[in-house]
Order: sequence, then C-alpha cells, then structure tokens
Amino acid sequence: MGTGDVAKRAIVVLSPSESKRLIGRAVAQLPEVRAALERGRVIIGNGTTNAFVAEALLGQPVPKWRYAAGVIAAGRLAVTEGATRLPPIALKSGRPDPRGWIELLKEFGRGDVFIKGGNALDPEGNVGVLLASDVGGTVGQMLGILAARGSHLISPVGLEKLVPDVVEAARHCGITTTDLTDGTPCGMAVLPNARVVTELEAFEILAGVEAWHIASGGVAGSEGSVTIALEGSEEAVQRAFELAQSLSGEPAVSPE
Repeated sequence: MGTGDVAKRAIVVLSPSESKRLIGRAVAQLPEVRAALERGRVIIGNGTTNAFVAEALLGQPVPKWRYAAGVIAAGRLAVTEGATRLPPIALKSGRPDPRGWIELLKEFGRGDVFIKGGNALDPEGNVGVLLASDVGGTVGQMLGILAARGSHLISPVGLEKLVPDVVEAARHCGITTTDLTDGTPCGMAVLPNARVVTELEAFEILAGVEAWHIASGGVAGSEGSVTIALEGSEEAVQRAFELAQSLSGEPAVSPE
C-alpha cells in the first residue's frame, strides 16, 4: 500500500476442500514451479491437496481419492487401494515423463521441484508426513536426494493440520512401536526445510494481501474449517475476498 493508505480488512471461512483448491492454485503460481515446469523437472507426490495442485498445473481434472496414498478417513488411519491408485505425476519440461517419477528423480538438480504434502504442520514451519510403509514410502525415496542436491521441496499444507510441535509428534510415532491403533499404524517423517504453502501464503501469492489464521473448526458442515483475516489495500482485499467466495461449495474429498 502507498503512504497514508488505510488498511482494509475482510474475514473469510474456508472448508478443507476450499483451502486445498486455494493452495493448489497458489503453488502453481510459484516462480520456482513455473520455471521448473518450463525447462526443468517437477514431481507431484501423492496426496489430496497435491491433486488440486496437479489440476492447477495441468488444467485438467485429477481424481482426488485415487491420487491419495495414505488417508485419514472415516475415523481411521488408512491407505487407498493400490490397484486403483494413480502414481505421482512426473513432468519434464512441462510434459509427462513416461519413465515415471523414480527415474526422473534421479536426474534432479538445481531448480527442479518436488511437491509433497503433509499430515501435520507446526508454527516453526516443520511438516510431518505419516508413513504407513515400513521403508518410508515416497519420503524415504526422495528426501535424501533433495537434501543432498539442493532441489526445491514445496509442501502444500492446509492450516487444519496445525499441531503444536511436529518434531515432538514424530517421537511418538512408529509402526513397530505402536501397540493399538485406529487403522494402520504409522511412523512420521519430519520435513524441516520445505517451502510451506498454507492458506496464508496462498492469499499473499494470489491476491497480494497479508493473512492471519484467527480461528479453526465449526459445526454443521464447517468441521475442519479455518477462519482467516485478510488485510491490505482496498483493491487487494476485495480481490482476496472475491477469490475466497469463488471457492465456495468446493466438494469434500471422498471415495469415488
């Protein structure tokens, strides 16, 4: 805003699926993602939020449930059916790589992008990923390569997944150290160096406003929702508010 301008404010409420749509659009606009899509490599890991990212990047529908691997659904920790699960999308210079993501990952270097969602996020920006695979799943295959080579790791994570301390949470998880569980026992990996994109960053990227997470939860269909305050110039706040309204009614992710 210019000198002397008075900040305007709006407050919006987003359901989890509306947040996923918002975050997906924002990740697709990140400069590093656009650059890698044009002349580098992009891998979009499995996950429901990542399905929204894929739709924004590819401009075509992606079945949300089939693009997930691990899910928390119907009150249980679970994994989706492997026979119908879609593999992570692997793009080289904006085109699908027929070799698949594991082979493309071997070529990763400066400027390449791996997009990996999470199950937990803490105020320090640490992302936690639940692991149902006893060899670490996608994280076990990609994290060392990305850390060693300095490639981009981007984590789209909704604020509904905010927890006090991801590092502490990981200490209390483990497939072989859990005695009783609702569903599939899991470990947890910590992603401490990812670029995190929540609803707050998404509003800044897409509308140029500052955003604050001011409340969570609700009833009568607003369970899991987040309430966000938006501040900025009158034009920016109006743009952000209209963006939020355009997301209204995004269907909840469910088995297809």
